[in-house]
Amino acid sequence: MDFHWFKDLGSLARTGNFSRAAELNNISQPAFSRRIKALEAWVGVPLVDRSTHPVRLTEAGEQILEAGQQAIERIETERTNVLGALTQPDRYVVKFAAQHSISWRYFPVWLQAFESSYGAILSRLRADDLPNCIEDMKKREVDFVISYESDLQPPVDTDRELISLTIGHDCLIPVCKPQTNGRPMFDMDEGSALQIPFLRFGSTAPIGWHVEPLLESRGLKTRLKTVYENSMAGALRIRARDGMGVSWLPKTLVQPDLDSRLLVQAGSDHWKINVDIRIHRLSANHNALVRNIWSFLALREGVPLA
Repeated sequence: MDFHWFKDLGSLARTGNFSRAAELNNISQPAFSRRIKALEAWVGVPLVDRSTHPVRLTEAGEQILEAGQQAIERIETERTNVLGALTQPDRYVVKFAAQHSISWRYFPVWLQAFESSYGAILSRLRADDLPNCIEDMKKREVDFVISYESDLQPPVDTDRELISLTIGHDCLIPVCKPQTNGRPMFDMDEGSALQIPFLRFGSTAPIGWHVEPLLESRGLKTRLKTVYENSMAGALRIRARDGMGVSWLPKTLVQPDLDSRLLVQAGSDHWKINVDIRIHRLSANHNALVRNIWSFLALREGVPLA
């Protein structure tokens, strides 16, 4: 598998035309088509709907493109960090771990704001499920873990080994595809007895633990019918944009879709779940740089950087 294939797929998604995408990538159209087919063979399903003009990505194509772009961005960032560490071997690489949906939109903005105030650092980010992040921190493989917390879920720092600070705020909002008139396809505020298709986080996804208590407390369990389940917010976002149902997603993640009207809020703020974004570390981590960063963030708590 060649990572350039994902860039080819991105060019095709933007242009909707094989010839134009090949031209942008400075290769012949037949060679470009072979590369797209090679990626489809590697994934095992069609990624492009060639029956439409312009061509468009299938649902699987959109999902694999987003995953590929995240992977490429992470690899390129790691390459930069590795090269930087080689040129400055005495500098410590600060290792962060975060829930997937935090790592995709929030973390890059937060890190840039942090470095603007604190100063540049060498850093590395690992995106994973929260329990894995916490386990990696306890094994001293990462220095900091960033996660969501809300009143609907017990905090992470009940573990005596951990200490935590608030570095930001977000909210989980129900979103869905808009109708042609701009109104949501599925409106949580309507009193209809019809069931609403629900795009649900998997039972092992920690972000879903903030949503389920809301559904339980407001009697929504019978009104919502689960039609799709995934632990990845990005996968739920794609299906919401396709009109498959309603999903509670971080506003920072879907804000570009709200701005472009690919998604709309499926009801009033009554259905919103406010969450804090918290950073955690082991109290026994005595690395000097880690402790300096922590002292800096402690002074800024309540005044988030991003």
